[in-house]
Amino acid sequence: MSIGWLEVVVVTLVVSLVISLILARGRHWLEPGFWKVAAIITSSVMAITLVLLTFHTVQAISMESKRVPGADVINREIGYVYNADRRAMEPVLGKEVGLFGKIWGPQEAEELIVKGKLVIQSRNCMDCHTLLGNGAYYAPDLTKAWLDPKWDKQIMPMVGASSREEAMKTWLMNPDKYPTWVRKMPNLRLTEDEAKAVTAYLKWMSAIDTNGFPANFPEVQVSQK
Repeated sequence: MSIGWLEVVVVTLVVSLVISLILARGRHWLEPGFWKVAAIITSSVMAITLVLLTFHTVQAISMESKRVPGADVINREIGYVYNADRRAMEPVLGKEVGLFGKIWGPQEAEELIVKGKLVIQSRNCMDCHTLLGNGAYYAPDLTKAWLDPKWDKQIMPMVGASSREEAMKTWLMNPDKYPTWVRKMPNLRLTEDEAKAVTAYLKWMSAIDTNGFPANFPEVQVSQK
């Protein structure tokens, strides 16, 4: 059974009410003492609920949870299809294809992804882009950037790359050399290793189940496992 925010709110209010009535018994509801007890109990129950929800949230957004894949997902094909039951787009995984010509172990894949995240933070990418809904809206959202068909249709021929990851790496190192729109991305002086790390991070992020965010993103099919 799935428990949503509405159920949590209702249960929290009911528990607060029941405990308040028990501890304030004998007092008239118009007495200040009744409302003092009710305020203390309600605040305490809400605080406990927030603590429990915090632990649940940390678990839900951790790697290898239901919605957030493990780091080694960068070795797999990643697609994006519509789920009619959920009425939302969701990522799907295909066969193992590797990244940059190798299969990454879980530990080294995580280290690569963490490095990519740190590179993104060091270059203040969110001053222009959004990631998972956070950031600015001057440049494209990067949540599903790995799945953008532009890499295959436009960037790969432009930079002469034979794979999507090589195209992303080359473009990230020289975005000013390969303009794709009126708004041009500045050259952030990424090294090859940094560009590879950012590419890995973007691929991993595209596999996160974001409940169909961003909207209006095209479907991407994958090969059979």
